[in-house]
Amino acid sequence: MHTLKDTVPGTGEIKLKKRSLLKDIAIDIRKNTVIYLMAVPMLLYFIIFSYIPMTGIIMAFKRYSPALGIFNSPWIGFKNFYDFFNSYYFFRLLRNTFLLSFYDLLFNFPIPIVFALLLNEIKGKFFKRTIQTISYMPYFISMVVICGIISEFTNSNGVITQLLSIFGFEKKNLLGQASMFRSIYVGSNMWQGMGYSSIIYLAALSGIDQELYEAAEIDGAGRWKQTWHITLPGIMPTIVILLILRMGSMFSVGFEKVLLLYSPATYQTADVISTFTYRKGLLDMNYSFSTAVGIFNSVINTSMLLFSNWLSRKYTDSSLF
Repeated sequence: MHTLKDTVPGTGEIKLKKRSLLKDIAIDIRKNTVIYLMAVPMLLYFIIFSYIPMTGIIMAFKRYSPALGIFNSPWIGFKNFYDFFNSYYFFRLLRNTFLLSFYDLLFNFPIPIVFALLLNEIKGKFFKRTIQTISYMPYFISMVVICGIISEFTNSNGVITQLLSIFGFEKKNLLGQASMFRSIYVGSNMWQGMGYSSIIYLAALSGIDQELYEAAEIDGAGRWKQTWHITLPGIMPTIVILLILRMGSMFSVGFEKVLLLYSPATYQTADVISTFTYRKGLLDMNYSFSTAVGIFNSVINTSMLLFSNWLSRKYTDSSLF
């Protein structure tokens, strides 16, 4: 129950009026009917494709058989989790997933910020828009095409291989070498996503009060000091929120790209949790085991999200919740 305070005319006394929560909601719906109608498709999407399929989580605790169905398959408890934690692949998958995500975060998270800051310094509108368009283009290319380009450029006669041979590297198929997979993955992600990821930072930069720069210039501050004391603090809340979201997907390495680029020769460094789940679930048809691995991955990601949000709320003024 909500309590509303009204003043009785001429007395100065406060009269308490009670209104039910359902009545408040009904009034709000009548006032904002169009907004609620616009939200209906989104709600239906998440209910149909996100919440209803969550009933399949039960498979992780059963020996699932398509003939018996989810609810009639025999219950085996935490056996699938136990088998995964004690398997030969567990620590390799955990290491590969973490390292690929960590290197991608280390190099590819700050690059769009730097790129946005550099673009913000360009005064010529035509040149600036040209650079932006060129940098955005790789993001909109199909992942299959991107991986095909990477494969062609890194084979024994590829452009990248030829360039590296000038510096003493041997002319070999780079994707066939386990030691090169992480560098290729992170480097191609940088090329593919740098421009598109900078859009939100450019939007944040446009919201900074220009009078702050004018005042700093009058006080004798150069471009570097303006960037350090005005620009970066101005976009810091955006940076923090995006970093928290990135931490929440720390163990969700891009499944499609790794699957299209890796091979048995590079499993040592390229095989991650998502690709292992794919092989076990769809190729080996061990649906229960792959569901258990997927749940483990989701729990780790959720824990990383909550922990990073807690740290941000404790040490900064920005957080998701």
